[in-house]
Amino acid sequence: MREILNDLEDGPHLSDPDPVRRAQIQMKTHLPKRFYKAVAVAPVEDAFAVQLDGRPVRTPAKALLALPTQEAASLVAAEFEAQKEVIDPVVMPVMRLVNTALDGVANEPQAVLEDILRFASTDMLCYRADTPQGLVERQNTHWDPVLDWVRSTLGARFNLAEGVIHVEQPRESIAVLGAHLRQRSEPMRLAALHLMTSLTGSALLALAVEAGEVDAEAAWRAAHVDEDWQIEQWGQDAEAVARRNARHRDFLAAVRLLQALG
Repeated sequence: MREILNDLEDGPHLSDPDPVRRAQIQMKTHLPKRFYKAVAVAPVEDAFAVQLDGRPVRTPAKALLALPTQEAASLVAAEFEAQKEVIDPVVMPVMRLVNTALDGVANEPQAVLEDILRFASTDMLCYRADTPQGLVERQNTHWDPVLDWVRSTLGARFNLAEGVIHVEQPRESIAVLGAHLRQRSEPMRLAALHLMTSLTGSALLALAVEAGEVDAEAAWRAAHVDEDWQIEQWGQDAEAVARRNARHRDFLAAVRLLQALG
């Protein structure tokens, strides 16, 4: 799965899954200079391609970098436009996600779908603390509405457990989610949902955001209830802050791409 869902970029600056470590590597790596003056979006068949000085952009695997909607293509174009002296893929999260979709997910969409379902079978929202009471209440506040939406709208019920002891989820519920995801199997949508799922630890949160049931920032807070509780008790270091900020950036990029796909 990692072979399908990596950054799919050549070069060592994107060679580590940890965003902080990746940024550290990037700072020591020679980045290509910005060689283009004009960035544009042009219609091509049933899609919209990103162009630099009138020439189409291609993915690392040489596929045409074209997106289903003009709004989605404009997101990538804006990232190219934002580059100044050099081209830094680390700060181009939508482009990296689109490359992943075109070069990886498009070739094995079923494998990516199944990976999302594996997250759902051990979804973070189903594992609750028994103490302290403040944390219990905070989890209930942020997580119960999502489970209620999944049950009432999708017809899937999930079992809850206290602690980390594995709880088996109903096969019917996983099958319902599978059917729901198969209706969203376009490579870019699936890639965005997978990234949101892996960054939050919850397929249910990702689906709720995609449906407009939960906004992006509320979902991000829900995904970090436990972490934020620990921070309140013990604090955090600068590297942890940087790592979380990088993940937040990538999460918001996935949400923006989903919204732009319509």
